[in-house]
Amino acid sequence: MARPVRRDVLRMGALMAGGLPLLGTLPSAAAQADDAAAIVARVRPPRFPDAWFRIDSYGAVGDGTTDCTRAIDAAVRACHAAGGGHVLVPPGRWATGPIHLLSRVDLHVEEGATLLFSTDPADYLPVVLTRWQGVEVYNYSPLIYAYRQRDIAVTGRGVLDAQGDNAHWWFWIGSGQYGWKSGMPNQRADWAALEKMGEDGTPLDQRVFGDGHYLRPSFIQPHSCQNVLIEGVTLRRSPMWNIHPVLCKNVTIRDVSIDSLGPNGDGCDPDSCQDVVIRGTTFATHDDCIAIKSGRDQDGRRVGVPSKNILIEDCVFRSGGGAVAIGSEMSAGVSDVVARRLRIPLDPSLDEASVQWILSVKSTSTRGGYIRDISVSDVSCPAWTYVPFEVTFTYQGGAGGDLYPDVSRLSAKNWSVTGQCDHPIRIRGVETAPVHDVRLTNLRFDQAANQPLVQNTTGVTARRVVVNGTPTAMGTATATTP
Repeated sequence: MARPVRRDVLRMGALMAGGLPLLGTLPSAAAQADDAAAIVARVRPPRFPDAWFRIDSYGAVGDGTTDCTRAIDAAVRACHAAGGGHVLVPPGRWATGPIHLLSRVDLHVEEGATLLFSTDPADYLPVVLTRWQGVEVYNYSPLIYAYRQRDIAVTGRGVLDAQGDNAHWWFWIGSGQYGWKSGMPNQRADWAALEKMGEDGTPLDQRVFGDGHYLRPSFIQPHSCQNVLIEGVTLRRSPMWNIHPVLCKNVTIRDVSIDSLGPNGDGCDPDSCQDVVIRGTTFATHDDCIAIKSGRDQDGRRVGVPSKNILIEDCVFRSGGGAVAIGSEMSAGVSDVVARRLRIPLDPSLDEASVQWILSVKSTSTRGGYIRDISVSDVSCPAWTYVPFEVTFTYQGGAGGDLYPDVSRLSAKNWSVTGQCDHPIRIRGVETAPVHDVRLTNLRFDQAANQPLVQNTTGVTARRVVVNGTPTAMGTATATTP
């Protein structure tokens, strides 16, 4: 780990010990509220004609075994051809392969209805254009997919069950934790090959995986779409990431429940998207609950579309990695993210309870890009967390390059973290890429094993940061000097 710059440590100590604000360019609370209001004003969920297309009218049978893929596709196409409306999935258990949405179509899954998605990879061919861990590729279709469509939705109070488990999809990660055993196929060689293709600039039409390969698909992926709504449904047991909008504009995700403890089972990953609202959603995941991304390394910089103008509010995080994560695939940049009124409850009934981070800003020395204007406020966390607030440039040991991101203008305000944690705050820039302008206001950590750790930063201010009952001057308490 790089040692801190001595002048930065001394400056931090002076500022924090006195509790003095550093004004500069950090947004005020009023400005952050204005930012949230501006995002809400821009994001308008799509509306649909009052026309209904029942899938059982097109031959679907809700017995849990009859393949309804063609019937659902026929209903989607009929709805689209008629000028739009709602494709209705009534109560029952409906077995299906991939569902491809078209413009002006709302897939409405009624309460009491369950869509059971096939676990046969062959059903998700032919391949489609997607993004896999930040690199563009032709791969298995996501379970629900749309490409270059407008005004699409997945709504209702029903259940979408991908049926992933240690015998289906999950073992492809190559971990015994998820059922993999020696001699079984896994994703390692495919991911290494795809990652190299991204770095080498291999033409996209030569990055064809799918049949005979082992890169798991996302659950719901609108790709290059405008005006997207996902509302009310429950997602279970995804092969990989759950909700993964790519290169989309005007996205609303609200009142969704995500219950998916598989490998890389991120809850919601806006990827090179802008104008996104995630509201009232409950997450129980194994990996990050919300992870905001914009492509990986050279391939992310080639596409060059940042994620920006994202509002997260009134969400509950029952288990996972980061409640709100930025990165690690963020090479085109992430900015203007407002998260507020977040709850991390203590729930011992879960097999895997609580999250590791409230805000996790993570990157590597090969990502480049920027992360700026991130605000997380009004957090209630009685549960255990590992490090509630963290900034790291060595995610998963990522090193070997000199393209560190530019990270600046991070704000945390009004956090009550009453559960146990390790370091309550850990910010580790590097000498050649310090973290700039961090504002920490009214933060309470009741059961921290260690004091905050802050290295290689400029312009950090802390006001009313209390650790184990004691106001903390982070600069002098935790950093070392050459």
